[in-house]
Amino acid sequence: MAAELTAHELTAKHRPTLDQALETIRTRAYWSPHPEHPKAYGEHGSLDAAAGKAAFDALLGTRLDLGQPGTDDWVGGEVSPYGVELGVTYPHADIDVLLPAMRAGQRAWRDAGPEVRAVVCLEILKRINDRTHEFAHAVMHTSGQAFMMAFQAGGPHAQDRGLEAVAYAFAEQVRTPDAAEWSKPQGKRDPLTLTKRFTAVPRGIGLVVGCNTFPTWNGYPGLFASLATGNAVLVKPHPRAVLPLALTVQVARDVLAGAGFDPNLVALAAERPGEGVAKTLATRPEIRIIDYTGSTSFGDWLETNAHQAQVYTEKAGVNTVIVHSTDDYKGMLSNLAFSLSLYSGQMCTTPQNLLIPRDGISTDQGPRTFDEVTADLARAVDGLLGDDARANALLGAIVNPDVKARLEAAVGLGEVALASREITNPEFPDAVVRTPVIVKLDGAKPDDEAAYMSECFGPVSFAVAVDSVTDAVELLRRTVREKGAMTVGAYTTDADTERAVEEVCLEEAAQLSLNLTGGVYVNQTAAFSDFHGSGGNPAANAALCDGAFVAGRFRVVEVRREA
Repeated sequence: MAAELTAHELTAKHRPTLDQALETIRTRAYWSPHPEHPKAYGEHGSLDAAAGKAAFDALLGTRLDLGQPGTDDWVGGEVSPYGVELGVTYPHADIDVLLPAMRAGQRAWRDAGPEVRAVVCLEILKRINDRTHEFAHAVMHTSGQAFMMAFQAGGPHAQDRGLEAVAYAFAEQVRTPDAAEWSKPQGKRDPLTLTKRFTAVPRGIGLVVGCNTFPTWNGYPGLFASLATGNAVLVKPHPRAVLPLALTVQVARDVLAGAGFDPNLVALAAERPGEGVAKTLATRPEIRIIDYTGSTSFGDWLETNAHQAQVYTEKAGVNTVIVHSTDDYKGMLSNLAFSLSLYSGQMCTTPQNLLIPRDGISTDQGPRTFDEVTADLARAVDGLLGDDARANALLGAIVNPDVKARLEAAVGLGEVALASREITNPEFPDAVVRTPVIVKLDGAKPDDEAAYMSECFGPVSFAVAVDSVTDAVELLRRTVREKGAMTVGAYTTDADTERAVEEVCLEEAAQLSLNLTGGVYVNQTAAFSDFHGSGGNPAANAALCDGAFVAGRFRVVEVRREA
């Protein structure tokens, strides 16, 4: 149990960070209080690399007892995509016991007010940040991310997203004053006077349904947005990625208890194999908020069936890049090669369809035909991943057999411009590591359309030949409108084409990146500045993170009295 801190001590400790976060979401500038370099850790109570690895190793084969009420069994079974059997077991909850216990602490949490809730959340994030090395191994061995990506995306970047959600939650709650004196003149008569008090009240219990690929990065926004707005939060991890979120729940319960609040405000709902507890929980009357990242089918089910809850979903999309022209051909190819390769394409933001005019494109190195562009891109990916050590560091491991099956089936969809190859990871020989495949398709053929108009999650991309850039823009519009997109990219030196692409993205509510040739990639977003998703197309009904993401998690209740 960590040292207890009073609300006053927490405010003194964390209010400057909260104020900086509030300023940064206003300016959209770069800022992060969480170092993304592994060597930055090891002082002021944080774990260094060796201590973090030792802490992770000590978890293997243990029972993670969170002290939750209603525990009726112990469940587990996670196996790392790198071949390591984690052997950690977690409490299985009797929901009829756990949910009432979670509600019991909400009154005191509500009455604490927005500032106290915010600084308690920041203390949770601080203690998670101190254990970033430990969390990185937990993310790596549940998601298949390579260590550096697990460290950064699963650690400081996820923590940034959690802090961003707290900042938005605080800003929306304090938009209305705590109290007001109201006086209405009545001419010669005395004015009508009232005192009014306004309280942000929670909706109920929030349910976070975690994902396999980014358990913390995708899980923290909803968790902290709900907690900061006064709600209890039940975390239902993906069965293959329990450990990072279970550790998060453990830290949160510790901090809440130390600050004088009921630790049952945050709890874990681990499940038995095949139990499908998410559907059961999602329709319980106590669950009033749901955050979900995953497949379109279950996201649609939640939006249709969880009538009692405010539902926030990030589902699947078909991300598209238009390649029309460039004044930095080498930079474009390098940037795209990295985007297609990072984490084996197992990101909701990875480009899938590259729309290229069949007559070719103009570049600073002269015109390039469709076939030349695809061949050059294939060589760029080969060059990036030619060294196996570098390839392992970029690709990570294939997260589950479904991704591997899609990769193997993709070669039958069209002409292969870049074949996937198997790579051995010497440290983890059981890891399934594959380089990306690029398949050439014809945008005018109905059979090919069936392939490129469906999401193929994983290291699979389609180079789609289109008749003109006008056709590319219209295909982009139809793709975003019908299938959704988390990201859109475009390469063009033509102002009219740029305006046309931008207009489509504004009309169809898709986040656009133009002419990226350096160290920023279409599949990366920065907390406090970039919006992840828009909530305006079928890929997601919410954005991480904006006012709309938090405002529906509470309501303002007014009590008025005659003065």
